Amino acid sequence: MNAGAAPMKNGVSQVQVTLTGEHGQVCALDHSSAKAGPVTFTVVNKTATAITEVELQSDNRILGEKENLAPGLPAVSFTLTLGGGSYQIYCPGAKQEMLAFTVTGKAAPEANGSTATILADGTQGYAKYVDGVVDAMATAVDRLKTDVDAGNVAKAKVDYPLARPFYERIESDVDGFVLPGHKATDNAGNLDYLIDMRASNLDPKVGWHGFHAIERDLFENGRITPETKQLAAELQENVGRLDKLVKTLHYRPEDLANGAADLLEEVQTTKITGEEEAYSHYDLVDFEGNVEGAQQAFAFLEPGLARIDPALTKRVKQQFAKVDTLLDSYRDPNEPGGFKRYTSDIKTADAAKLSRGIQALQEPLSKIAEKVATVGRG
Repeated sequence: MNAGAAPMKNGVSQVQVTLTGEHGQVCALDHSSAKAGPVTFTVVNKTATAITEVELQSDNRILGEKENLAPGLPAVSFTLTLGGGSYQIYCPGAKQEMLAFTVTGKAAPEANGSTATILADGTQGYAKYVDGVVDAMATAVDRLKTDVDAGNVAKAKVDYPLARPFYERIESDVDGFVLPGHKATDNAGNLDYLIDMRASNLDPKVGWHGFHAIERDLFENGRITPETKQLAAELQENVGRLDKLVKTLHYRPEDLANGAADLLEEVQTTKITGEEEAYSHYDLVDFEGNVEGAQQAFAFLEPGLARIDPALTKRVKQQFAKVDTLLDSYRDPNEPGGFKRYTSDIKTADAAKLSRGIQALQEPLSKIAEKVATVGRG
C-alpha cells in the first residue's frame, strides 16, 4: 500500500481496492489517502471467497458500498465527494476488516442549521442507504434465480445466504407495502409476506412464497423442482417491485428510530429462537443483517440526536459496539454469509447470552423515537 495521496484522473482521485484469498482473506488499498473532493473507489475481487462487500464508512454511517463481489467478476466502482477527515474501508470477512483511509484538505462541513434540519438531512441519507441495499438484493436474487434455473443445487445453496441479509437490513421499512388491487389485510398482495414469510406463520389461502420456500427446497428437500423455479421467478419479480417502490419513500426521523427498534425485535423473536432459517440455519447471517439495518438508522440520526441527548447517544453507540463484538465471535470465513450455522448446540449454549446483548441495546434505543419525533414541531 502506498501511503501517499491517490493519483488523480480528470480531477477525480483514484483508489484501488483488491480482494485476494491466497494468503488468508485480504482486503488491500493501493493508497491510504486522497485529496478532498471526488474520489472513485474501484473494487476487484480476484480470489477472496469470504469477502463479498466493501463499504466506505464515516462515524459508522455507510457512505458508499459495493456488494455481491464474487471472485473473478469485472471490477466495479463507486464515486463520492469527500471532505477532509478520517474514514474507514470496511471489508467484512477479511483478515483485517477495517482499513483507515484519510482525506486531506478542507474538512467536511459539520452539520449545521436547526436540529430538525439536521435530522431531516439524516433521513435523506438513510433513504439512499435503503435504495442501495435493495438494488444489491435485486442483483443477489438474480444470481440465485440463475442457478435455480440451471438446477444447480450446490451453487444455489451458496447464493441463498448471500441474498438473505439484504432484506433483513431494511425489512422494517417495507413490511407495509401492499400491491395495487389488494387490501392491507390481504397477504396475496403484501410484499413482506410474498418475499419473507416463514413456515411457522403461513396463510393457507395464499400459500408459501419467497425466500423461505426456496430455502426449504434447497436445504430440506435437497432438490430443485419446477415449483422451485417458479418460486425463484416470483421472488425476482417481487424484489424488482420492491426496488421500484423504495425509490419513492420519504422518511421522518421517528420512522428511522421505530424501524431500528423493530429490527432488534426481529432478532429476539425469530433469529435467536432459530425460527427464521429453520432449514439452512443461517440465522446469524440474518441476525447481523438486522443489527446493521438498525445501526444505520441510528447512525443517520446521530448528528441530530447528539444535540438533543448526548448521554443517550453515547450509550446507544456503546451498546451497538458491544453487540458487534459479540457477533464477531461467531464469524466463520468458510461459510457463505460469513457466520457459523446456528446449530442446536450453539442455540442451547448461547441463546440467552445473545438475547441479553440485544436487550441491553433495545432499552436505550427505544427512547429515541419520542425524542426525535417532537423536534421542530408544536
